[in-house]
Amino acid sequence: MQRGTGRIIAIAVALAGTAVMQASADEVTRWTQIMLTANHTAAVSGPLASRNATIVEASIFDAVNGVKAIYTAVHVEPAAPKGTSERAAAMQAAYVSLMHLYPAQAATFTRLARLPWRRFSRTMAGLTINRRCLKVSTPALRGGSRLPMQSGTGDSPMVSLRLPHPTSATQIPATGARPTAFAPGAVPQFATMKPWIILRPGQFRPAGPPALGSTLYAQVFNETKTMGRSVGSPRTADQTLLVQFWQSSNATYFWNAVALRLTTLRDMSLLDNARLFAALNVAIADSVIASWDAKYYFHSWRPVTAIALADTDGNLATTPDASWTPLIPTPSHPEYPSAHSSFSAGGVAVLVATFGEYIPFTVDSDAMPGVSRSFTSFDAALAELADARVFGGIHFRTACDDGKALGTAVGNYVLQNSFRPGRGNGSFDEEEK
Repeated sequence: MQRGTGRIIAIAVALAGTAVMQASADEVTRWTQIMLTANHTAAVSGPLASRNATIVEASIFDAVNGVKAIYTAVHVEPAAPKGTSERAAAMQAAYVSLMHLYPAQAATFTRLARLPWRRFSRTMAGLTINRRCLKVSTPALRGGSRLPMQSGTGDSPMVSLRLPHPTSATQIPATGARPTAFAPGAVPQFATMKPWIILRPGQFRPAGPPALGSTLYAQVFNETKTMGRSVGSPRTADQTLLVQFWQSSNATYFWNAVALRLTTLRDMSLLDNARLFAALNVAIADSVIASWDAKYYFHSWRPVTAIALADTDGNLATTPDASWTPLIPTPSHPEYPSAHSSFSAGGVAVLVATFGEYIPFTVDSDAMPGVSRSFTSFDAALAELADARVFGGIHFRTACDDGKALGTAVGNYVLQNSFRPGRGNGSFDEEEK
C-alpha cells in the first residue's frame, strides 16, 4: 500500500470497482465500499463474501439503529446514551468487524478510518451502544488523530455470533450416482449454517430438478448442450461477454455496488442506508444458506457430467458427447439450484422493495474494469444472469428459474420479518418519524 491517505482512497476505489467514492458519501456507504474492497483483496468465495459482508453491514445497522431505536435489531438491542454520534457508531462497527474478518488488511483499515475522525471528534460526546456492542472512549475522541480501537467485550458481537469460521468444515467428496464435477463438494457447511432471519436452511427448499426421463429435462439438457459448449456454440459475441461478466464476480459485489449507485438518487439518511445495506446483505446471506441446503439435498449433476453420461439417464431425447466441455469452469458443488440466481434474487428483492422494479441501473464488475451491463428493470438483470449460467455451460435453465424463485422467497421473508419499525407497521422504505 502506498503512503498517503489520498492514494489509499484511490487504491480502495480501484479495487472495489465502484465508479467514484463520492465526497457526499456517508459513513455507511463509505465503509460498504471499503468492505467490498476488502472482499476483493482477500479473494474470498461467493458464499464467504456474503457471510463477511453481512457481519459488517449488520454490525453497522445495529450500531446506528442503537442511537435512534427505531427498528428491530439484528443482534444488539438499541441502548445508546443521549448525544451518541450515529456516524461514529457506523464507523466503529465497520472498523472492528473488518479488523476481525481481515486482520491481514488491518493497516489499510486503520489508515482509512483515521481520515474522517478529526472532524468527528469536535462534535461527539462519546459512544456507548451497550455492554455487548462497541464503545469509544472519551480520551480517544479528544485525541482527534487517534482511532477508537476499543470494543465493549474485546470482540465484535456480530463476529462472535457467526463463529466458528465456515472454512473449517470437512468437505464432501463429489462421488455417487450423480457426481457434481471433478473436485470435493465446495463449502458444504453452508447447507447447515444457522440462518440470519429465515427459520431454517430448508424453509424454502424447492421441489427439485426435473426427472431425468422427462420432456422438460430433455429440453433444458439440449439447450445447455447447444448454447453452453466451449466450441461450436451459436452464442453471439455479446452472449459470450455476458457469460464472462456475470462469472467474473459474486452477488455480494454486484448488488452492493448497484445499491451504492442507487442511493445517490434518493435523499437517504444514515439510518436509511444502514437499514438498506443490512437487509440487502442479510437477504443474500440467507439465500446462500437456503441454496446450499437445496444443493446438498438434491445433489444434482452438472452439465459436464450429465452430457458425457447421457446414455445412462434413461431419456431417449438426450445423447451423450464425451468430448463436450463448458465455456466456463464448472464449480465443484451440485448443480441445482443455481447459486448465483438464488443469491442475486435474494438481494434484488430488497432493492425492488426500496427503489421499485422499473428503474434504470448499471452493473459493473470489480474483476472486469471498464465492462458493465445496463438494465431498465431488476427482472431483466436476473433474466440475463440466468442466460449467462446456461450459455456458460454450468447450469440447466430449471436450476436458474428455481434459484430465482428461492432467492425471491427468502428476500421477501427477510423484509417481512426483520428491520421493521419497533412501533407499528409500514413499507420497507418508510422510516418511522
